[in-house]
Amino acid sequence: MASDSWAQGVEIYKQLNPPKDSGPALPKPFRDMTISHLFGEVWTRPGLELREREMITCTTLAALGREAQLRIHLRGALAVGLSRETLEEMFLHIAHYAGWPAGVAAVQALAEVVEQLDAEAAEAEAGNGSPA
Repeated sequence: MASDSWAQGVEIYKQLNPPKDSGPALPKPFRDMTISHLFGEVWTRPGLELREREMITCTTLAALGREAQLRIHLRGALAVGLSRETLEEMFLHIAHYAGWPAGVAAVQALAEVVEQLDAEAAEAEAGNGSPA
């Protein structure tokens, strides 16, 4: 069972387009539980699609002011098809419940993530020998 949840967790994690460098590595037991339990068991439960899970996760992280984790999940949200406009609207909405600074910080984090993704795409395109 553990190997099934590990494999499922790795697959979900890859779909969320994590950054190549998201800071210091987690200790192995913490990383293993994140992949096996969180992504392999919680994120694969029936009832919610990945888009819906990312909407919940991003708004929760924004409301709690967890900007480092928010940036990681914004990549995931965009990777599973949420648009920048949808994310901006979510943050405008939560600003009225979690506080204006939380909404502003989330929109700023989103802008930074989009800029980073655009830079990564340009770098990948340049690396493929394609004209800019």
